[in-house]
Amino acid sequence: MPTFPSDFEDLEPFAGWAIPTERARYAKRIASTMEELQAFYDAAFPRIDDALAYLEQQPMDALTEDGKHLLWLYCALMTASFPVEAWRQPRVPDSGAASFDAVLEPAT
Repeated sequence: MPTFPSDFEDLEPFAGWAIPTERARYAKRIASTMEELQAFYDAAFPRIDDALAYLEQQPMDALTEDGKHLLWLYCALMTASFPVEAWRQPRVPDSGAASFDAVLEPAT
């Protein structure tokens, strides 16, 4: 399980949200309940300024592993924030598929 910098130990229960790719973060959001999304949001959102201040102290290409995990956690917060703040459901309301997977590229 990912770990965070020592100043962010209170976020350890949400380490499962420290996911490196956008697609995997979106899949986690869709698979989560509103209660899980709300709990994550309520814990992480108040610490966003602290996380930003911490991350701004390091060059992006030299982040420590725990710094990367913190960054990924806050990328996941952005993925989870709209369902919490606006829709009150994990999926985009009144829409079809919210993603399109290209299996093959068109031939040229």
